[in-house]
Amino acid sequence: MEKKDLINVIVKEGTSIKTAMKQMDSTGLKILFVVDSSGSLIGAMTDGDFRRWILDGKSCNEDVRNPCNKNPITFSSEDYDIEKIKQIMIKERLECVPIIDGNRTITDALFREDVFGNKYKKAKKALTVPVAIMAGGEGSRLSPFTKILPKPLIPLNEKPIAEVIMDRFAEFGCDEFYLLLGYKGVMIQSYFDNAKSGHKPIYMYEKEPSGTAGSLKLLSDKLSTDSLFVSNCDILIEADYANMYESHLKNNCDITIVGAMRHFVIPYGVIDMGPGGNIGKLIEKPEYDFLVNTGMYILNKNTLSYIPKKGKFDFTELIKKTREKGGKISVYPVSEKSWLDIGQIELLEEAVSGTLGEKWSRMKRGAA
Repeated sequence: MEKKDLINVIVKEGTSIKTAMKQMDSTGLKILFVVDSSGSLIGAMTDGDFRRWILDGKSCNEDVRNPCNKNPITFSSEDYDIEKIKQIMIKERLECVPIIDGNRTITDALFREDVFGNKYKKAKKALTVPVAIMAGGEGSRLSPFTKILPKPLIPLNEKPIAEVIMDRFAEFGCDEFYLLLGYKGVMIQSYFDNAKSGHKPIYMYEKEPSGTAGSLKLLSDKLSTDSLFVSNCDILIEADYANMYESHLKNNCDITIVGAMRHFVIPYGVIDMGPGGNIGKLIEKPEYDFLVNTGMYILNKNTLSYIPKKGKFDFTELIKKTREKGGKISVYPVSEKSWLDIGQIELLEEAVSGTLGEKWSRMKRGAA
């Protein structure tokens, strides 16, 4: 790795976790090496360390050195051996190892592609998990565009968003797709019946609008597996779906919600009121971090039994019902830049102009 590129994987202690994650997002690399003021290696932070930190309920404003691994595997710049590095990478499932000198200053960072050459390609674990795409809504947030074109057919890189979602899942081995249709469903089915995508989705029509989760009831007697992915038709997640599913199984969850960290700045001074109409304090342009629902889930099949046959039923109600039945609900966090939501009108404009497609392509290149 050249020196100018090495800067991309190095972050100084004292940097907030939030800032470090932005750096990780901007480079597309899934690891950062934390150094002290003299440039000596302190530890390594991966995107997995970030997820565990968030799930522990800890703040993203803390020092990046706190969640990092303080004892990463390293090799000496004076006598490292590529064959030994290969063995260690395979055994420990490492994507990158730092090369350090006698002062623990990083002189190089070797990724798998560097060590194994062009023949290396990260294998994606094959998933045999069905995918339900919620494609029945009217897309009222995007009106009047969706008065003409249904939201699942909004183009992204010359393909409709629903097809891009299927392409992404197919990269991980998923090939059983259910399109849950309602508004302009015939138009959506007509596209996929005539498309050359290779996907052969199964169409399920809701008889009347049934909320954000109600139409999943149509799948109750269709699934041969114990779980399924569910995705809104207007979002894209750039993450390791296999790792996501492994986390769902490992944690013995009934529902896993994919959540993204979002950072918000209030561009005004916020007044905190005290008693009697007096000002308690004035907070100038406060900043907040939230873990928000992206619209992607993993559900166990048994949760579908909680959905009524008729009437509107939202995911918030499904989560509440699952909790009441003693089910376990967890979150799989991803970074802010790993989530695209074209349900927002400003991002729809980017989709129409082509810039959103370019952004998605950059995200995928960074994770390749």
